[in-house]
Amino acid sequence: MSHGPRSGLAAVSSALLAMSRHLEVRDVLKTIVASARELLDAQYAALGVPDDHGGFAQFVVDGVSEEQWKAIGPLPRQHGILAAMLHEARAERLADVRKDPRFEGWPSAHPDLVDFLGLPIRDGDEVIGALFLANKNCPKPQGSCGFTQDDEELLGILAQHAAIALTNARLYERSRELTIAEERSRLAHELHDAVSQKLFSLRLTAQAAARLVDRDPSRAKGELQQVAALAAEAADELRAAVVELRPAALDEDGLVATLRTQIQVLDRAHSARVTFAGRGVKALPASQEEAVLRVAQEALHNALRHSGADHVDVTLDRRGGGAVLRVTDDGSGFDTQAVRRAGRHLGLVSMRDRASGAGGTLTVESAPGKGTTIEMEVPGG
Repeated sequence: MSHGPRSGLAAVSSALLAMSRHLEVRDVLKTIVASARELLDAQYAALGVPDDHGGFAQFVVDGVSEEQWKAIGPLPRQHGILAAMLHEARAERLADVRKDPRFEGWPSAHPDLVDFLGLPIRDGDEVIGALFLANKNCPKPQGSCGFTQDDEELLGILAQHAAIALTNARLYERSRELTIAEERSRLAHELHDAVSQKLFSLRLTAQAAARLVDRDPSRAKGELQQVAALAAEAADELRAAVVELRPAALDEDGLVATLRTQIQVLDRAHSARVTFAGRGVKALPASQEEAVLRVAQEALHNALRHSGADHVDVTLDRRGGGAVLRVTDDGSGFDTQAVRRAGRHLGLVSMRDRASGAGGTLTVESAPGKGTTIEMEVPGG
C-alpha cells in the first residue's frame, strides 16, 4: 500500500498513538480527523457525531481554514451521503460524489469535493460517528476514484480505534462530571450544616443582647461581643468553603483547558456559535484563575440566555505577566446606564467584585443593538 509521504506501519502506529493521548472528546475528534487525512493523504477530512434530532451534535473538519468554515455556515444536517453514512452504516467509496444520486449540493463557500471515502464509526451496533475523506492527493485517471480498496481497509482500522478512543473520552468526561457533582453536593451539605449552626447561634445571642440592653447594659455589651465573634467564625466558614469549591478542573487541567472544555459544551448545547481562543497564557495564581473562570461563566450565561446572540467569542490572551479575558457577543446589547438605574445589574456587580478581589479590572462595553464586550484583566503572579 502507498499512502503518500506517511505510509506503512509507522504511520498507522503514529496515528493510533496520537488518538490515545487525549481524554477530552473534542481533542479526540480533532486528532482522529487530522490522523485520517494525513494517513490517507487527502485534501479534506471530516468527522460527524450525530445528535438525537436529525443533525450533528459535533462536526469537526481538517483541511478547511477557519475563514472558510465560517463562510460555509451552520453545521450540516444528516442528508444525502451523510445520511447514508449514519443510517445505512456502510462504507462509501465514490469516484465523484457530485454524480451520486443522493448528492444534494453544498453551500457556495464549500470546497469542491470529487473522490470520496466515508466510513461509520461504530461502538457495537451503535453508530457513534462518521468519518469522511475527500480529494486524495494522487493522479486520478479519468473516471476512477483516487481512494483504493486498500485505503478503505486502512480507514476501517483507524475507525475501529477511533471508536475506542471516542468511547473512552466520553466515559472520562462523564466520570469527571459525576465526581465534581458528588463533591459539590458534599460541600453544599457541609456548608449548610456549619453556617446554619453559626447563624442560629447569632440569632439567639442577638436576641439576648436586645433584651438586656436597657436593664443590664454591661451584659448586653458582652452578648454583642459574642455576636461579633460568631459573625467572624461564620465568615471564616464561608471563606473556607469558597476555597474548597474551587473547580476541580482548574487544578487538574489549568485555566485554558477548563475554559475550552466548558465552551465546547456550551457550543453544543446552544444554537449560538460559541468559540474560544487561548494564546500564550501562562499559569496564574489560583485566586486569579478562579476569578477569570467565574467571570467568563457569568458573561457567557448573560450572552446565551439574555442577548439573543448568534455568535459569542471568548478569548484569553497573555498581557505582560498576566492575562486578559474578553467575551464578545453580537446580541441585542443594552444601555449600561439604564440597567444600573433600574437596579438590574445582569451580574455586573458580581463580576466587578470578582475582578477587583483578584487584583484585576473589569470593563463593559455595550449599547442597544450593538452587542456586548466584557473584558477582564488580571496582573498575574
